[in-house]
Amino acid sequence: MVVSHCSSSYYRHIVQSPYISWSMEGDYRGLSSKISVQPFATKLLNATVTNFPCLLQGGQHKHKKGVQVLSQNISPPSFAVEYLDGREDEYNGVIIDPESLPSSANAFASALKASLSNWKLKGKKGIWMKILQEQVDLVPIAIQEGFHFHHAEPGYVMLTYWIPTGPCLLPASPSHQIGIAAFVINEKQEILVVKEKCPCTCSGVWKLPTGYINKSEEIYDGATREVKEETGIDTAFLEMVAFRHAQLVAFEKSDLMFVCMLKPLSTEITIDEKEIEDAKWIQVEELIAQPYYQQDELLKTVTAICMAAHQNRCYGFTAHQLTSIFDGQPSNLYYRT
Repeated sequence: MVVSHCSSSYYRHIVQSPYISWSMEGDYRGLSSKISVQPFATKLLNATVTNFPCLLQGGQHKHKKGVQVLSQNISPPSFAVEYLDGREDEYNGVIIDPESLPSSANAFASALKASLSNWKLKGKKGIWMKILQEQVDLVPIAIQEGFHFHHAEPGYVMLTYWIPTGPCLLPASPSHQIGIAAFVINEKQEILVVKEKCPCTCSGVWKLPTGYINKSEEIYDGATREVKEETGIDTAFLEMVAFRHAQLVAFEKSDLMFVCMLKPLSTEITIDEKEIEDAKWIQVEELIAQPYYQQDELLKTVTAICMAAHQNRCYGFTAHQLTSIFDGQPSNLYYRT
C-alpha cells in the first residue's frame, strides 16, 4: 500500500504504534511512504485509505493499478485524537475506566500513548488502571509504556503510572491481613475451644477459634461469624481485649490478630468437618495445662488477659460507630469507655 508524501504524516498520526513501521523512498515528485503492518492493523489502514477521498474537502484522487494515490495538492484532513476514559481523583491523578478500554491491542496502544502525553501536559500525577481478566492481553502493552503492577484480585490486575520526576508517592499495595481469635466463656466458666485439621505445629492442640476477616467485614462480625461456622455456637460481641501484630507471615504480609471477648447465646456444638477436627467446652485449667500452652508465652498471656476481662479486672475496647466528614461514611472506632 502506498500513499502520497503529503498525507504520510497524517497516516503516521492515525496509526502510530509499535506494530507499524514506516520507510521513505523516491525523489521529490515520487516521494512516498511505505507502511508495513502486522495483519491485525491491515483492516484499519485499508479502511482509512479507501475512505480518504470522502473525508477530504475538495480533494482530488485517482486510481493507479488498483492502488489509490492521493494527489500532492490535497489539504490534509484533521483527525480527533482518541483518549482513554477516566475520572480525576482528589490527589490530581486519574482513575481509568476499565469498561471503556479498547479491545484492540493497536487501538489501546495508540490511545494510551496519546492519553499519557495529554495527562503530562495537564500536570497529572498518579494514573490508576484496572485491567479486567478478559482484557489480560493489554497488560504487556501497558507495562511497555511504563506502568507497574500494584496488586491483583480475582478478576483483575491493578497497574499504576507515576508521572512526576522523583519518588512515587502512590500508596503501596495492601500490606496486612486481619484475623480474629474468639474467647467465648459460658456461665459454667467453660471456654469454647477447637482442634483444627491442619499439619501445622498446633495440630492436636485445643485452642481458641480463629479465622480471617472477609473483605468489607467488621471485626466483631468476623468474630461471631467464625465461631458460628466452626462450632455452630451463636455469640454476641462484648469487647476487644488485645491484638497481636506479626511481620512477614503469609505471602510476606504483616498479620494483625484481634482477640475478641464473645458472649455465648447457644450451647450445642456442631463442628465444621472441613476445617475442624473437634470442638468442646473446657475448663481454663485444662486449657493452659497443655504442654503447647506451657511453652508459648503469647497464648498464656492472651488467656490470662481474657480471664481478667471476664472477671472485670481489666477492660477492653468496645466498638462505636462514628462518621467522618473526610468521606462521609460511618466506621467503627474501638476504644475503652
